[in-house]
Amino acid sequence: MSKELIIWSTIAVYIAVMLVIGLLNARSTKSMADFTVGGRNAGAWVSALSYGTAYFSAVMFVGYAGATGWAYGIWGVLVGIGNAVFGSLLAWLVLARRTRETTRRLHIKSMPQFFDKRFNSLGMKRFSVVIIFLFLLPYSASVYKGLTSVCSVLLGIDEHISMIVIALVAGVVVVLGGYAATLKADFLQGIVMFLGVSAMIIAVVRSNQIGGLSVGLKAISTETAKLNLGVKEFVGLTATVLMTSFGTWGLPQMVHKFYGIRDDYEVKRGTIISTIFALVIAGGGYFVGSFSRLFFQELPAKGKDYLIPNMLSQAGLPNILLGLILVLLISASVSTLAAITITASSTLTMDFIQARLFPKMDSAKTAAITKVVCGLFVVFSYIIANSNTPILDMMSYSWGILSGSFLAPYMISLYWKGINRAGAWAGMTGGFAIAAPPVVCKLFIPDAALPGVDKIANLGPHFACAAMLISLLLCFGISNLAKARNWKSAAGNPAFYAEESPVH
Repeated sequence: MSKELIIWSTIAVYIAVMLVIGLLNARSTKSMADFTVGGRNAGAWVSALSYGTAYFSAVMFVGYAGATGWAYGIWGVLVGIGNAVFGSLLAWLVLARRTRETTRRLHIKSMPQFFDKRFNSLGMKRFSVVIIFLFLLPYSASVYKGLTSVCSVLLGIDEHISMIVIALVAGVVVVLGGYAATLKADFLQGIVMFLGVSAMIIAVVRSNQIGGLSVGLKAISTETAKLNLGVKEFVGLTATVLMTSFGTWGLPQMVHKFYGIRDDYEVKRGTIISTIFALVIAGGGYFVGSFSRLFFQELPAKGKDYLIPNMLSQAGLPNILLGLILVLLISASVSTLAAITITASSTLTMDFIQARLFPKMDSAKTAAITKVVCGLFVVFSYIIANSNTPILDMMSYSWGILSGSFLAPYMISLYWKGINRAGAWAGMTGGFAIAAPPVVCKLFIPDAALPGVDKIANLGPHFACAAMLISLLLCFGISNLAKARNWKSAAGNPAFYAEESPVH
């Protein structure tokens, strides 16, 4: 069998399975609760793999792993380790149990609803809706770009065609099946990702360019030394570790994975499973990316986004393994796209269209409209993906804005009753403002003859980290100031923290 036939056959089997999952769950998504949180009865394995597959997509494997390996050599592996320790283990320990309990007790189905119920602020709810919908779009688009670069190199197909195919697969799973379908799909895709990454590591390490683990580590250590990395580079590496790890704490589609966990026992088990999964997937992805300088002396013609695809193409991998790796990347991308699409679209529909425009609309109609919005979100993502913005930039802008705006007020609200509306608004708007300059410089004034514009546009991770930290300080500082001065916005909300009444 030819290379193309084997690869396409493998992909066809995967697509067929995803379609079946979407169709089988189509009848079970009649209400918004079905569409957004399912039955809130997810076990540890499903929840952990759903979290992991939403976390890691082709953006990580293709965009970040390649670019980080090229810039920092073997040090790039630290990003994957950070993702496992801070982005998975610590995130589950700090957020999962409290999020599950609070959202279940108060019947919360989205992050804007969380802020509304905690701070009694419709303005904060609507602000959150706008930020979530607008800034999940570039993240979604970055996933498309990550996958298409691989397909164009390994299969030689037009990038627009591969974007359309992945959009259709993700759209069918989400629109037909909603949250329940994505959980089941994520479980299957998580297994595919685990096997695919393991096989990819072994195959790439054994390639002629690397020559085995011990030889490869010595060679890449030598190449890393030649980079002469200084303080500036290690600051950049640290910013990347922190943004891609702690940044997940403020992403609504990631936090949403905690809403449907069955009980605290499943949270404990899910914490372990999620950490192991992240260590293999992220650690393995960045480990492969760290060897990029053993394959190339200069960047490929189309830039850093094509490092990993060309590495896979040149590594002499068996055709069936190439097919598996492509399915791995498609699986990672579809699961991430599904999580992003459901979060952005359900938030816009529930918390704006229904709440603001059609308050009497029943749950079934709201779910139907959400499916339409999901389709539109996929279309908008496709359009943005056809821009010339690199994968890494689009993702860092999205993560910076979302995490800068939401991480601090959300996390603090889970633990501290003293945070008030004034402090939350300060943290939210302050984080947004600090994370915004790279986005503004890149999208609105890219050709401006102003000093520093080009440099700021490339510092997305740095601004994201600053936004998360300063937002935290603003939440605490302004909350205490508002309370000391008896501002109206300093009022507490003890009912938000009231324990659920025991069932007799």
